[in-house]
Amino acid sequence: MMMEVYKVNKNLISLIAPMYNEEEVITIFFDAIENILSSKKINYEIICINDGSTDNTFTILQEQASKNSCIKVVNLSRNYGKEIALTAGLDFAQGDAVIPIDCDLQDPPEVILRMVEKWHEGYEMVLGKRIDRSSDSFIKRWTSNMFYKIIDKISDIHIPENVGDFRLLDRKVLEAIKMYPERSRFMKGIFASLGFKQYVIEYVRPERIAGTTKWNYWNLYKLAIEGIISFTSFPLKIWSYVGATTAISAFGYGIYLIIKTLFMGIDTPGYASLMVVTLFIGGLILLCLGVIGEYIARIFIEVKQRPLYLVTETIGLNEE
Repeated sequence: MMMEVYKVNKNLISLIAPMYNEEEVITIFFDAIENILSSKKINYEIICINDGSTDNTFTILQEQASKNSCIKVVNLSRNYGKEIALTAGLDFAQGDAVIPIDCDLQDPPEVILRMVEKWHEGYEMVLGKRIDRSSDSFIKRWTSNMFYKIIDKISDIHIPENVGDFRLLDRKVLEAIKMYPERSRFMKGIFASLGFKQYVIEYVRPERIAGTTKWNYWNLYKLAIEGIISFTSFPLKIWSYVGATTAISAFGYGIYLIIKTLFMGIDTPGYASLMVVTLFIGGLILLCLGVIGEYIARIFIEVKQRPLYLVTETIGLNEE
């Protein structure tokens, strides 16, 4: 499949903002974006993806869209999660460049101006790298660092550390992303696998402006597992080595028992040691089956070919 080449006139910037129960920050977010981009006369649109919010997020978005034609709204039928909501935003974006951004203002809007500047210089992907995450808890920072170190060791691609979804993507990069059909999506990995001419902009990550984060440790754990399974087969391959090591150890222990019995006679069998070995081997087998099950589950999801998301309503978008 050949990727269509687009002539980019660098006129329109599409901001992609997935939202889930963000009623406390929406107005502040729009004001911040408008103050910064309008002052530089940047032509922009904000694609707001309401990801099945249960508060007044959609109502506020409707009100804001009626006041500002730059605000577009896509209302999903239920909560699909940020990765799918972000994908929906990329699908609906009409700009010559797109920038995913969190509406809690932990992605500083002023960095957008620097991204656009580098884009005009010819870079096709401009990454936002967080150099100070003191606003995050120690556990979150530590687990994040561990995740990046692990996946960098076992994956075939390099996922930049402390680089989230906040980045500028040229239109040709966006069209390349649309060629990725998988339903189990880890967007940071997809972005990292693309290549293209890149530039990194460093920034300090501030505290959330209002509201509460929707990312608890369970959700972060699931996202990490998704990232590892989506971009490496190492968890499957490692069990060949574990199995071989266990078999060699068992064979060696068997030889030891034979020699011991021949020269020292038979002693009383140990129930405790037998149970330990049995439980250990059983645990390894179950763990191996669990890893295989994770991969099979994703095969099951992919072969069904269900749509990534369903949209109940759009506001302000030019649909053909």
